Amino acid sequence: MKIYTLHTKQKLPISVNEAWEFLSDPKNLKTITPEYMGFNILSGADRGMYPGQLIQYIVTPVAGIKTKWVTEITHVKEGEYFVDEQRFGPYALWHHKHFIHPIEGGVEMEDIVDYKLPFGILGQLVHPLLVAPKLQEIFNYRRKKLTALFGEYSSQDVKPTTLKQDILN
Repeated sequence: MKIYTLHTKQKLPISVNEAWEFLSDPKNLKTITPEYMGFNILSGADRGMYPGQLIQYIVTPVAGIKTKWVTEITHVKEGEYFVDEQRFGPYALWHHKHFIHPIEGGVEMEDIVDYKLPFGILGQLVHPLLVAPKLQEIFNYRRKKLTALFGEYSSQDVKPTTLKQDILN
């Protein structure tokens, strides 16, 4: 059983509250998903995120084949993180952790996705050719879209801190 991990980080020049407000609204997932994915929420996005929430989507990940995907929001710590897990869909396992870390001048968003493909060895053979590049493409799109929405984070915008030194006599 091969479990893969995708790990991404992105810094944005926004507050934790702004990041949380955007990311914890399930309707915004469509905004940060490439149009060709045919992403459509069927149910469960009528309120902000909470543990136990089920969200049903239709996605078209490959070759125009529509797939139903059901995720459950299993953990939520407001302003810090949430976890979604696939209950039904294209993966044998999908466990996606979303973290928001405050940093000077903004936030760092971190995604850690642990996933397993169906079809045993066949799934493992397809992973480097189709699945891994497709996931990377989707997360690159998200990065670009979030930068377009919220701006580019620049460490130059962060004012240097001054260190105080204690003088011992």
